[in-house]
Amino acid sequence: MASTETGATGSSATGSGVAGPGAAGSGARGTDAGTDVTGTDDARAAVSVAKDGKPAQDPAAPAAPDETAAEKQAATERDLSGLEAGLDALDTVVIRRASIGQVLLNKVLPPIVAVLLVLLVWQLAVSAGFSDPTKLPSPHAVGQALADRWNNGDLFSIIWTSVQRGLLGFLAALAIGTPLGLVVARVPLVRAAIGPILSGLQSLPSVAWVPAAVIWLGINDSAMYAVILLGAVPSIANGLVSGIDQVPPLYLRAGRTIGATGLRGAWFILLPAALPGYVAGLKQGWAFSWRSLMAAELIASSPDLGVGLGRYLENMREGSDMAGVFLGILLILFVGIAIDQIIFSPLERWVLRSRGLAPGGR
Repeated sequence: MASTETGATGSSATGSGVAGPGAAGSGARGTDAGTDVTGTDDARAAVSVAKDGKPAQDPAAPAAPDETAAEKQAATERDLSGLEAGLDALDTVVIRRASIGQVLLNKVLPPIVAVLLVLLVWQLAVSAGFSDPTKLPSPHAVGQALADRWNNGDLFSIIWTSVQRGLLGFLAALAIGTPLGLVVARVPLVRAAIGPILSGLQSLPSVAWVPAAVIWLGINDSAMYAVILLGAVPSIANGLVSGIDQVPPLYLRAGRTIGATGLRGAWFILLPAALPGYVAGLKQGWAFSWRSLMAAELIASSPDLGVGLGRYLENMREGSDMAGVFLGILLILFVGIAIDQIIFSPLERWVLRSRGLAPGGR
């Protein structure tokens, strides 16, 4: 009985002894595995350092801010802000209003000095006897003729008769020449058909139309207006065609994308973009209108027409009044310059200044 217990006890001890080395082996293998994992992580970190030149960041650790990227972004934003400011400065048109003194010095004084010099040379030529006084009257004689017209009370009537006809004829030419220029500029077939005719009419002297207009319409205001139209319409139309030809195609494409086509495109895109050439055509059209009217008034004579500047000039020629002839020439010159300075020169300056093509004080 005692031996049996002893054998069991020995067996248990033997089993325990066998189990102990096994457990120790398992612990040793666990330790080796942990060592292998740690060694793998170290190898991966070494490879990351070799590739990037920077130690790898632990994913579990909070991400540090990238100061270098932030500094680069801030520098880029500063550069862009400076570039935008420079472009805005280039696009900005600085309008500087000239002072009264500058206007007097640059605009008023030079014409006055030029007129005084002309009068001085004129008077010296008369005093030196270069020509017969009946052919070259003195400035004083012309001034006396002006005073006589003033005293008679018909000076402004003579001027207004011609100015009224000229302005009405020019407005009619504007109403006809503008749509005609648009059609010629935008329709190739029409341009090929009547473009050369317009250029030829522009070079034709307006006085050539006076006999035909008198035969067709009689000696009346209708003949005067017909001569004005035939002289001014080609200039206005050709000026608009030239302005439209200089419009960048990008403007037209941009207008089509926003729905500005047809008449809307012509009104909002073509005409504003072609204004510089159009205004130049208007100035030339007025010059042709005024010249055409003077030619018609010189040739056509009728009590129904009244006395305009051209008719007054012809009356003075028939009476061999050279002082009156010179007065008529000077009045025609004065009216032409006045209309240009009052209407067309300010319009031209506004157009050029709005496009940055002229200084504000011009």
